[in-house]
Amino acid sequence: MMLSPDQTEADLSWSQSDPETLLNGLRSAGCTSDEPTEGEDRPKHKSDQPLSREEKRRRRRATAKYRSAHATRERIRVEAFNVAFAELRKLLPTLPPDKKLSKIEILRLAICYISYLNHVLDV
Repeated sequence: MMLSPDQTEADLSWSQSDPETLLNGLRSAGCTSDEPTEGEDRPKHKSDQPLSREEKRRRRRATAKYRSAHATRERIRVEAFNVAFAELRKLLPTLPPDKKLSKIEILRLAICYISYLNHVLDV
């Protein structure tokens, strides 16, 4: 805060030695925080309230450690999924035997092959 030409340092509240007067001067100038003094009730801020279960989950999922672990679990899941399709593919007859099939083609061919086998058993 700058002094005006007609103001002396003695006029300023921080030059006084009484702490209560100093604090009151700072409050009136808007220089103190909104923290309550002893005996005053603290206002309830959103950050003071306990977090909801959903908010805790959201914050936990935002951490790099969680994202890394989730990505690892997802890679393992997708790999297991692809291994299962590869095993199913080995059981299905196609010409040529090493023909590359998409996942949907593998499923459709498996359905047809199962119904063919059911027909053979019924005859």
